Amino acid sequence: MATGLHLEQYLESLENLPTELQRNFHLMRDLDQRSQDVMRNIDQISDDYLTTVKSLSPEKRSEQMSKIQKMFNRAKEYSDDKVQLAIQTYELVDKHIRRLDSDLAKFEAEIKEKALNNNKKEEETNSKKRRKKKEEKGKNKRKGTQSDDGEAVPRTGRKKQKKKPETESAIVSVIPGLSIAHPSDVLDMPVDPNEPTYCLCHQVSYGEMIACDKMDCPIEWFHFACVGLTTKPKGKWYCPKCSTERKKK
Repeated sequence: MATGLHLEQYLESLENLPTELQRNFHLMRDLDQRSQDVMRNIDQISDDYLTTVKSLSPEKRSEQMSKIQKMFNRAKEYSDDKVQLAIQTYELVDKHIRRLDSDLAKFEAEIKEKALNNNKKEEETNSKKRRKKKEEKGKNKRKGTQSDDGEAVPRTGRKKQKKKPETESAIVSVIPGLSIAHPSDVLDMPVDPNEPTYCLCHQVSYGEMIACDKMDCPIEWFHFACVGLTTKPKGKWYCPKCSTERKKK
């Protein structure tokens, strides 16, 4: 990433900052020391002047006052230089901070963009897998199977010939007596989004299930509990929707 490389280069250039700061601090300390030295000299000369002012001639008084004024001006110059150097030091640090904040913001934006692209690619991959699974399921439905009387019928026509999902039935066969949860007990269970759903409740396969004997039933398999069954009925069985349609005919 360009910003990442730029940020790395900037961090390398940042190594010079401590040296520059150290130089500025040394200069400020030197200016402060000079200013203090001048102020001490001013105090000493001022004390001498006040002590001897009565005995000095007007010319000497004027000369001493001019000398003290020049020393004050020099101390002020040192102080002004120290203030300017402090401002420059602050601006130097502030410039690096603002530049670092800007590069970090760009770097973070690139990371977020990369994460979004990865999520988008993952969603596209999952979508392709789901479409492929649906196509395979559609192909399986179009395949013919043999009916009880030897007549070829569509796959959807004899759901009992279709192999029911075996995830939970296998568990029951291995551990006899293990009861399978009612639909209300499994609603909160994590479900693979790619796993096909069945029944009126549109849930995945679990427990005992029964197939509708109508050839073109759109749902095919049903949970016992959802259609009010506790045991497998004798003879042909039709789901509530198909039963209603048959009665209308």
